[in-house]
Amino acid sequence: MIGQEVLTHTSENEALRLQLLQAQRLSSVGELASSVAHEFNNILTTIINYAKLGVRGQEPAGQTQAFERILRGGQRAATLVNSMLGFARNNANQRELTDIVKLVEEVLILTEKDLGKHRVQIEKRFHGRPTSIVVPGQIEQILVNLVLNARQSMPNGGRLKIDVREIAATETVEIAIADTGVGIAPENLRSIFEPFFTTKQPDEQGRGGTGLGLSVCRQIIEQHQGRIRVESVIGKGSTFIIKLPKRLTEDRE
Repeated sequence: MIGQEVLTHTSENEALRLQLLQAQRLSSVGELASSVAHEFNNILTTIINYAKLGVRGQEPAGQTQAFERILRGGQRAATLVNSMLGFARNNANQRELTDIVKLVEEVLILTEKDLGKHRVQIEKRFHGRPTSIVVPGQIEQILVNLVLNARQSMPNGGRLKIDVREIAATETVEIAIADTGVGIAPENLRSIFEPFFTTKQPDEQGRGGTGLGLSVCRQIIEQHQGRIRVESVIGKGSTFIIKLPKRLTEDRE
């Protein structure tokens, strides 16, 4: 009976974690919606203008150029919409061998315009194409959360560095997300992964942090048999480092 109660309690906790992750995913979609809509509007404007040029143009070369621009604009719009819809709807919890660089690139598709709007420059360093057995949607949500947190720590703009590499000695994949923001006070570093702890100040609408984002991030990473840690210096920025195993323990010989 006790074993059954523990199993039920564990299942309920896991269900709650997944629900919270989905709620955070939808919150991220809402936060990104404005910049995505703005980019989509720019794409439509480009398509419409080149369509007009194509209709008016008399020279085949000019019409071909217009059609090529229209095609590129349409492809960019399709990529953006598919990425947003896929991110919002991805509730799968099946682990699979995943290209981590590709996952990071998909996150940057979603966040690129939001970062640009807030004058944040992106610097990417991808060392090869390391893979890990993960639940792609869960790791993607963690990366979105960390990128948005980094942007929020740079209210006057700054630089965001994302580094992905394989650590052969430990058979792990390392993702480092570094910002040039305000940093985290030393006395808070040990608490930021604790539930309900937050250093975020309320925004213009009075909304502050829930203190659950990083807590859920750590739980999900640990469920993947990985680790997450942070290094920070006040006034210089923070670096969040995720380490994921290339293979799960039960898969190792």
